[in-house]
Amino acid sequence: MQIEPSRILAVEDDPEMLALLQEHLEAEGHRVVAVREGAQALARLRTESFDLVLSDLRMPNVDGMEVLRAAREGAPDIPVILFTAFGSIETAIQAMRQGAYDYVTKPFALEEISLLVGKALETRRLRSENVRLQQELEGRYRFETLLGKSRAMQAVFALIRRVAGGESNVLITGATGTGKELVARAIHFNSSRAKGPFVPVNCAAIPEGLLESELFGHVKGAFTGAVAAHRGLFLEAAGGTLFLDEIAAMPSALQAKVLRAIQEREVRPVGGSEVSPVDLRLVAASNRDLKALVTAGEFREDLYYRLVVIPIHLPPLRERVEDIPLLAEAFLRKYAASVGRCIKSFSPEAMAHLLAHSWPGNVRELENVVERAVNLCSHEEISAEDLGLDAGVAGTGFSLKGLGPRPTLEELIEAYTAATLEQLKNDKEQAARVLGISKRTLYRWLRKRGGDDDKTATPVTS
Repeated sequence: MQIEPSRILAVEDDPEMLALLQEHLEAEGHRVVAVREGAQALARLRTESFDLVLSDLRMPNVDGMEVLRAAREGAPDIPVILFTAFGSIETAIQAMRQGAYDYVTKPFALEEISLLVGKALETRRLRSENVRLQQELEGRYRFETLLGKSRAMQAVFALIRRVAGGESNVLITGATGTGKELVARAIHFNSSRAKGPFVPVNCAAIPEGLLESELFGHVKGAFTGAVAAHRGLFLEAAGGTLFLDEIAAMPSALQAKVLRAIQEREVRPVGGSEVSPVDLRLVAASNRDLKALVTAGEFREDLYYRLVVIPIHLPPLRERVEDIPLLAEAFLRKYAASVGRCIKSFSPEAMAHLLAHSWPGNVRELENVVERAVNLCSHEEISAEDLGLDAGVAGTGFSLKGLGPRPTLEELIEAYTAATLEQLKNDKEQAARVLGISKRTLYRWLRKRGGDDDKTATPVTS
């Protein structure tokens, strides 16, 4: 990919020095606009954009300080390098306090200018890249990007919207693959801490002996191998959000120290005596029932109540079948674009297989299946064979006959549910197990379609 050359504005009232500077920088691949007066520089800055400004500090009428102010007002991220004689270093330092990138004293070597220009342009590039990545992250985790049309997920999204703007600790529960970290990121990037860091840590993935050091840091020499001090993730997350995933795996002794850090809002590094204040929001997640672990004496009750100020539970995918087509199509667009393939949809048989699968791996498994199918598909439509699922559709007596060439999601769900009930002689409890949903969800579907003749069914309350 060809890189656009940098545009540099050079301002110098010495014509020979200006010509030499322009020739040298253009030989290095830059595009240079050279002017001899500060007033000309101001005019250029009002009408053109530049990646860097080089300016003499002392010039008649409009000096380098005015050029600096004009450049910073038009583009606060533009680096400005000033040329100054030895006797004007005090003024140059003052200019740096007002936003100049650096200064160089006359006379200077052209190699010195090259080095300084390269560093300034790289600094600007990195800042621009950081801004772009931050905007990309904020866009990726907007509320609008969270997918789910089911009533259960709409309730989750509504709760996330309400709590994102606060400061209270959040506990996200749900089976593996339901998207707990995605929800944690959505909370962070829609909060007042969005400009701060989001620091995730999987408590189950770090050895027990190292987890304390990872969280709280350590001083040099605290233990064998501690050849340098380490800040720790609590301090790395200062001003932002610390996400403690799989917190149920945290050792009991460390739970007490985390509790103290939450209560006192300060941390003490391993082997250290001084504490450091820390300001962050804590979001935790677990695929296990923490309340049951508290009852069993395997998780601290006081820490549990510190974490569960705002509980958010993510239901498994099998309990929100309505979301499967929406998620599958989103993953199809994502992976088709990434491999440059024109794959537009799923065949009705493929969608039937997706709806029939129990999805023990939840959304993560669905994404993996769609990604594999995109890579295997040789047509514009993903077939059931491309999915590679043993969904057991045929075993239920499920047929697509009579549904038309492009059945809707509602029609597919209704046909598959009816076929399962017919095969199981209307045993709703067993049908719910086969469908991979709760009896309550099954009754809700049947009532919605006017097909529930079981007057003793448990009332649907959610």
